Amino acid sequence: MWEALWQYEFLRNAFWAGVLTGFAAPLLGVFIVVRRLSLIADALSHVTLAGIAAGLLLGKSVPAAAGWNPLYIGMGFSVIGSLFIEKLRAVYRHYEELAIPIILSAGIGLSVILISAANGFTTDLFSYLFGSVSAVSRSDVGTALGVAIVAAAVIFAFYKELFLLSFDEEYARVSGVRAKLIHFLFIVLVALVIAASMRIVGVLLVSSLMTLPVAASIRIAKSFKQAIAYSVFFGELSVIVGLLAAYELDWAPGGTIVMMAVAILLLVLGWKKWRRGRSR
Repeated sequence: MWEALWQYEFLRNAFWAGVLTGFAAPLLGVFIVVRRLSLIADALSHVTLAGIAAGLLLGKSVPAAAGWNPLYIGMGFSVIGSLFIEKLRAVYRHYEELAIPIILSAGIGLSVILISAANGFTTDLFSYLFGSVSAVSRSDVGTALGVAIVAAAVIFAFYKELFLLSFDEEYARVSGVRAKLIHFLFIVLVALVIAASMRIVGVLLVSSLMTLPVAASIRIAKSFKQAIAYSVFFGELSVIVGLLAAYELDWAPGGTIVMMAVAILLLVLGWKKWRRGRSR
């Protein structure tokens, strides 16, 4: 693949978009897992799918919108969905986890309606569902780069606040942390990262890249910062090895990347069990 990488632009686009996704998704995934919001990626990915389906339908129905990138409309839907999740979490204060299945159900329902209105699945829509190397454009890489930079900047600037809110929200509020603002920034950032990741891993698998590297890292990390570092490393390893394997074996890239992340998780669990057995 390395020779072909310099020969074909679409492979370069897929590689760099994958590397950026492998960085941003696990980076936010650590905070998502600690806050017990692992299913939020599934909910927002289905809302994003509804936006993409709306974009494709709009491009088919309105000639002036034919050149629009449906990913940007999907991002808009994802951000709106994330704000609704935060609003519902405030409404159901004692049952905050209800917010996610409510938005997930709404996203799936709206996706089905819009897909049927667009006369079923198209090639473009199918690539968003499962990911596609050939579908990644230069503008998609630019979008992924912009989102990754913003994600890193927000985590760096508000690390202390996010850390406190993730582990002890009451103490964070008492300490003067602007909880509403931080929650808003974080949830919008999650929505943007999910939307930007869909070209590589697809709607149905995007949550895996936010949770599987984290699941592996927390088994061996000795601190929260170490968990972040391991998560990003495992995410990048999954993406790079997954893309190489997918190219060589002619497999779907999204599924291959996720199975690499699963393999890493199993190796870490096995190594941890072996270490525990030796120490007895």
